[in-house]
Amino acid sequence: MELLTAAGLSSAAGLNAYIPLLVLGLLNRFTSWVALPEGWGWLSNGWALGILAVLLVIEVVADKIPVVDSVNDALQTVVRPASGGLVFASGVGAETVAVTDPGNTFGSAQWMPLLIGAGIALVFHLLKSGSRPLLNLGTAGVAAPVVSTAEDGASLGLSLLAIALPVLVLVAAVGLAVLLFIGIRRLRPRKGAAAG
Repeated sequence: MELLTAAGLSSAAGLNAYIPLLVLGLLNRFTSWVALPEGWGWLSNGWALGILAVLLVIEVVADKIPVVDSVNDALQTVVRPASGGLVFASGVGAETVAVTDPGNTFGSAQWMPLLIGAGIALVFHLLKSGSRPLLNLGTAGVAAPVVSTAEDGASLGLSLLAIALPVLVLVAAVGLAVLLFIGIRRLRPRKGAAAG
């Protein structure tokens, strides 16, 4: 179950880097739904939550503006996978060994959860960022706020589903990836149509 939770959280991070981090931190701080493993408690620190909230507001606003959203996606190519690695590593629960000595991280298997989560988040990020310019061109930018709001909702939904019903998160994540892939294929201009 911890692996499904972690995979769902890192998928959500590929759409919005800050929502799953905030969900984990807030639920750990204010409920008994999440008990972060030792070494990950900083996610529920008041300062960390405040910084994540400010970054989320910036992300939400930037992602609603055509062209700015593509620039934001380019910047987020590093941030979203990093967030995916963090939420995967913290989401696998007590089985995850906290990174206590960063210099020794790559000398042991401590980096594996970070790498797996970063990879999952990167796939969702690339699908998201690949579809956005096509949507902006096809709709003259009108779709940007609507699609961005849907992506934010999907990120929040995946995050909550990963924690509450991890069994369903795999179906939801695969379904979302398929929708993004189909959307990109349909929006991509056809070679024959461009020539004719």
